[in-house]
Amino acid sequence: MTTVGQALAGARAAGLDKLDADLLLLAARGVEPAALHAARSWLPAHDTDTLPVDVFAHYRWFVERRLAGEPLAYVVGGKEFYGLPLMVDARVLVPRPDTETLVDWALELYPDTAGPARRLLDLGTGSGAIALALKHMRPSWTIDAVDASSAALAVAAANADRLQLPVRLLQGRWFAPVQARYDCIVSNPPYVAEADPHLSALAHEPMSALTAGPDGLDDIRHIVAAAPEYLLPGGHLLLEHGHDQGPAVQALLAATGFDTLAARHDLAGHWRCTAGRWHGAPT
Repeated sequence: MTTVGQALAGARAAGLDKLDADLLLLAARGVEPAALHAARSWLPAHDTDTLPVDVFAHYRWFVERRLAGEPLAYVVGGKEFYGLPLMVDARVLVPRPDTETLVDWALELYPDTAGPARRLLDLGTGSGAIALALKHMRPSWTIDAVDASSAALAVAAANADRLQLPVRLLQGRWFAPVQARYDCIVSNPPYVAEADPHLSALAHEPMSALTAGPDGLDDIRHIVAAAPEYLLPGGHLLLEHGHDQGPAVQALLAATGFDTLAARHDLAGHWRCTAGRWHGAPT
């Protein structure tokens, strides 16, 4: 029989860091993904407890997957985003904390919860992270979320249903299924260059949600060019992009006719998001 302490020591000896070893053991015991970090305090007091055979077997399987490079969120089946416990798996990208910058920005642009109801579009919604976070914070908003992948939309639908946050999910490439105009369009599109050497570290995540042409800007170019047709006058387009793509994205927005251009930095201080305002009449 194997104790909690022995199982953890074995995982660390195999090359897993302490945090992952702890969280995976708790997940193997059935702790929900959103509660894993808080539950770590259970481990020291139960170091000599014997693990049930099925729990230890499950733990070994989790450890093997993590050592093979699978993201922790996929292994445990969930990831917290903007305080919401999201279900995630290999059908969608793992939501990153840096993307919460887009949510913060949209909320700051439209801060009055008692004001007029807003319409917002989330392009490339994946797990639904951005759309659901905004709906949670602004229940009166009408939010549409688009993704080209039916598999990704199934994950978003499951999250929306479980969290009881009604958003409209539309399948299609970028604006193809959209027939409305919005106060705000947000997107965390693919923006990694196809030959980027760091892609190998992301091999378990869907490449279609990561790469966008030789310079990583193909999808952003399309979104910027098409967005005016779907924005109300005075509406905003908010984009996440690579840490070195800010000047290029800002230039695209300016060339298309957006003004009031602005930038936001991520948790590491990198230029991660750029926005512009569409002052023109509807196209």
